[in-house]
Formats: sequence, C-alpha cells, structure tokens
Amino acid sequence: MSETVTVANEAIEPKDASASVLARHKTVLDELPFSDTSDFDDAARGFLGSIDHAAISSAQGRTVWSLEPYGFLRDEVAPATVDPSLWRQSRLNMQHGLFEVVPGVYQVRGFDIANMTLIESDNGVIVVDTLTSIEGARAAMQLYVRHRGDRPVVAVIFTHTHADHWGGARGVLDEDAIASGRIPIIAPDLFMEHAVSENIIAGPAMLRRAQYQFGPLLAKGPRGHVDCGLGKTMAAGTAALLRPTDLIKATGDTRRLDGVDFEFQMAPNSEAPAEMHFFVPRYKLLNLAENCTHNFHNLLPFRGADVRDALAWSGYLGEALQLWGGKAEVMCGQHHWPVWGMKRIDLMIRQQRDIYKFAHDQTLRLMNHGLNAAEIAETIRLPKSLDGAWHARGYYGHIRHNVKAIYQKYLGWYDANPANLDPLPPVDAGKKYVEYMGGADALLAKARADFERGEFRFVAQVLSHLVFADPDNQDGRLLLADTFEQLGYQSESSTWRNAYLFGAQELRHGMPKMPTRPGMPRETLSALKTSQIWDVLGVRLNGPKAEGKTIVLNWQFTDTGETCVLTLENCALTYVAGTQSAAADAGFVLPRSLLDEVIAKQTSFPEAVIAGKIKVSGNPMKLAELMGLMDEFPRMFEIVEPRRNPIS
Repeated sequence: MSETVTVANEAIEPKDASASVLARHKTVLDELPFSDTSDFDDAARGFLGSIDHAAISSAQGRTVWSLEPYGFLRDEVAPATVDPSLWRQSRLNMQHGLFEVVPGVYQVRGFDIANMTLIESDNGVIVVDTLTSIEGARAAMQLYVRHRGDRPVVAVIFTHTHADHWGGARGVLDEDAIASGRIPIIAPDLFMEHAVSENIIAGPAMLRRAQYQFGPLLAKGPRGHVDCGLGKTMAAGTAALLRPTDLIKATGDTRRLDGVDFEFQMAPNSEAPAEMHFFVPRYKLLNLAENCTHNFHNLLPFRGADVRDALAWSGYLGEALQLWGGKAEVMCGQHHWPVWGMKRIDLMIRQQRDIYKFAHDQTLRLMNHGLNAAEIAETIRLPKSLDGAWHARGYYGHIRHNVKAIYQKYLGWYDANPANLDPLPPVDAGKKYVEYMGGADALLAKARADFERGEFRFVAQVLSHLVFADPDNQDGRLLLADTFEQLGYQSESSTWRNAYLFGAQELRHGMPKMPTRPGMPRETLSALKTSQIWDVLGVRLNGPKAEGKTIVLNWQFTDTGETCVLTLENCALTYVAGTQSAAADAGFVLPRSLLDEVIAKQTSFPEAVIAGKIKVSGNPMKLAELMGLMDEFPRMFEIVEPRRNPIS
C-alpha cells in the first residue's frame, strides 16, 4: 500500500527536462549573442538605492511584493528546466530600486511588473504611472523621498489603461489632493471607457485567465515561476481606479506642468486601446509608455483583450522617430530599463517599429495566399536582423501567437473551413476522439511513445481530448501534466511557460483553493460613471432566470443631479439617462455615493432605507426581485478540464 502511495506522490512531482528540451536549449545558446552584456550595464546604470529584496507589506503585514523568492536567479547559467534566453531576461528583471535616468528624472523599478517614473519640476515632482498596488506606490514614493527629498507631487500621468499603471494612485496622492482636484491627473482620451471595459466588465474571466498568463500561483524556482517577460510578476496589493482630470486628445497637444513642458503623441489601439507617448524637452527625455520595451510585446494577451493593431503600433513608433528622432538623448519606458544615446534610441525604435510591421505584413501576405492562422504561425520566421536583437525576443508576446492575433483581427476566429464552423464542444469532441482512437488505453500507449520522441505539441492535443472525455483518468491527467511541463521548460516566452506549468499544476493538484472574490473597492466605484455601473450590472443578469420578466425602476441621484430609468425587458438590462418613467414599478432618490457604498457592500438598501438615506416610491421589492436575477461570478473555473458544476 505504501509503495502505491509513493508512486502516486512521485507522479505528481515536477519532472526533469527531457533530452529534446536540452537539445533545444543548446541550440538557443549557440544561436543568440549571449556575449553581449550591455543590457546588464544599462539595467544597473544610475542605481541610487533600494530596500532589502524590494519587500513590501500591507498594513496587515501581508507580503504584497518581494523578490526574495527569486534568489535562485543569482546563478548566471540557466538550469535545464528554463530556456537560456528567458533565464537571461529573468535575471535582468531582478534589478530593483531607485535609478537616476538623467539628473532630474528617476525611475523606481522592480517594485512591481511596471515602472514608476518621477520627473522633477520647478517646485515638486510629476509621477508617471503609479504601479499596480497602493502599497507598492507608497513604498516607491518613500524610496524616492529618501534619496531626493520630500518634493510635493504636482501632477500624475497615466500613460495607458492597464491596471499596473494606475492601480496605486492612492499611494501617491493623499485624500485631500484627490478630493480637492488640485493635482491634475492626466491620461489619454477615452481612458475611463477602456479601463472599465477591460478591467471591470470582463474582469472576472480575465483575472482567472491571467493566472495562466502570469503564473502567480506557481512555486518560484527553476521548475516553476521565473519571470513574466515585462517584469517579475504582478503585485498582490490593493488597487483603486482614479478618474483623470485632464485628457490628452491629439498628437501635438502640450502641457506645462509646474514649469516643465510635455509634448504628447496619441497611440490608441496599440499596446492598450488608450495609450500615449511624450517628450520632455527640458530633459531631452522620450517616453514611449509600453510600446517600445525590451521584448516583442503581445498583440493579444492570454488573459484576453481587444486585439491590438500591429500596423498602427508600427506607425506610432515611426511617427515618434519623425517627431523626436535626433532630439531625445534618453528613452525610458514604463517597463524595463532605459536606453541612452541618440543612435541607440534610433536603432531600437526602428527595430521595434519594423518587428510589428513585419509581423503584420507577412501575416497578411500569407493569409492572402490562403494560409490559416495555425499555418501562418508554423511558416513565418523573423528576419535575422530582428531575431538577433535581444529587445525583439518573444519573452511576453511571441511571433507564433502574435500572427494568430493579426489573423483574428482581420478575419476572426473562423478559418472558412466548414468543418470548423460549428464543432462539438470539448467534452463531446473528447469522447468521440477517444472512441475513434480505440479507447483510452490505446490512446495512452500512442501518447507515451510520442512523448518519448519529444513530440509534445501533438501529445498535448491528444491527451487534452482524453481529459475532457474522462477528467478522472489519472494516467491521462498526469501524462498531460508531464507534457505541459516539458513544453514549459522549452518555452522562451514567459507567458507560454507560465501557462504550460500552471496547466500542469492544476492537472496534478486540481484548482487552487481561493477565498471569495472581494467586492469592488468603493474608491474604484466612485470613479465610474453611473452608466458604467449599469453596464457592470447588465453583464451579471442571468438571462434564463429573467425570462418573461419586466421591471422598470426610476433613479434620481441627489449629489450628481442625474436621473435615469433602468429597464429589464426581453432578458436584457437597459437604461436611459436624463428621464423618468411614469410607468415605473418603483423609484429611488438617493446620493450616488450611497449607491457606491451598497455595491461595495459597506451597507445595504434595506439598511439605508431604514436610516432614511433613500426615498422610495412604488414597490421596492421590484429592486430585490431584479437583484435576485444577478449572478455572482466565481473566482475560479475549470480551464484544462471539463466544468464540474453546470451553469444554471
């Protein structure tokens, strides 16, 4: 009996790298210019100081960020279980602390996946991007003050809509500054619309998928998590969204912030749907946000997003060269380390411009020859001039999945083969594949033979069918986990590695147990327009449960002066602003701020009514009926195996 348990325990442990993976790593070492260590010099340049291991804790003592678990990256030589190129990038991303870019411009790096840039002005400091967490942003500001003195924050700039660039704003601005609006918060046009759409409306699904992209629940180590390409990982602290007070709307817009001039360039639908670049003449500083970093970026991240426009992205980089080429003496982005010198800046921007243009044009060329997305990914190869540039390597994005994103942008998910128009869902298809292959035992025998030959990609496809046909087949689950693991070991892309290794972990151990999803912070809710709150509510409506129901509710908000009608009809929740319905089932008069408190679960409607904070007319139970039709989204759901609990 004990022997059986021992075998079972060994089966679920991480394995060594296979011979085919080792051979692949040797090829990488032979083909790439590992003798070029200039990036290590640049990543360390201007270092002023840090805190031990960049360790940051919450007020309750919970660790929200620390690089201490990554101490294994001190070894220069990559272990057998990590691609040597990814190992190099992972070591570069270990640099942390406050760095002087040029006198007057500083960056805090390694306190989050993103950077905080601090630009000194006549009387204070301008903060560019505020990291993911409030705790991390506070720690970054404290480090800056320790080395540069206590300068007041005179402006905040959000370069784009992703949460790792705005989530920590309340760690930079105090409550008085936020309430008074005296400190400008500057962002690209349509910032709020896209920040809400991507991070809140689709947030529950994205957050679960992001566990595969970023690998936060993987053990740190040579057989687990080593990096995220753009930086080490995502901070685990508290985040809140602040509404910008000033929007940049056109290329050529300028702002003078406490004596410092900024020239802006719009870059929508590039790395983010709302993104911008800027140049600071005083410091000859160019900041291209997240559009020119030290890796080939994502055109469609694994967590999900709008497909990014590679052609536009390339165009913005070309335009930046036209605007500021020959003027900028240093370029820093909101990830990774800066680049100094006009010639080096020019070369990097041209190569980054051309990698997105090449990927776009060659995908379209092959697409117009009739190749589908998978065939294009199998065919396309970067030119040697780009493939050998370290900053063009696919640590975060990758040419093989970026070309599929370009295909999707133009032609969508359907490859025009009618066999793929309405395929069976995974469970039904899995059962038929297993049947056609002669049953589970026959399938496993073939899969084991192909595994030994290193044919991991096909083995993964086949075994996935077996797991969806029979998720309790332990031999199938464990062999698929071993297969994912080898694919992860050989991946240069951090996101591929994380996805494969986390898939293996869930097959071996099941989904991690996670606490219930916390409510949306009131601070974030207060930044949303009322229409956006109704949109968030609309995606929670359970259509089948709402069948045949009609509910009309009037709303008046005393603090904002807004009125609107919320209507449930035809299993859809819609709203009309600026009016009231004479046929409403009920009406509610209250401050909009109180609605935020209710949604944040700081109070409830019945409690507020009893306290006299809400004036109600009609039948208030209609609101309770509507709220009873709302789904609560799970924090976790199955990805590498069938859903265990059906959706009602």
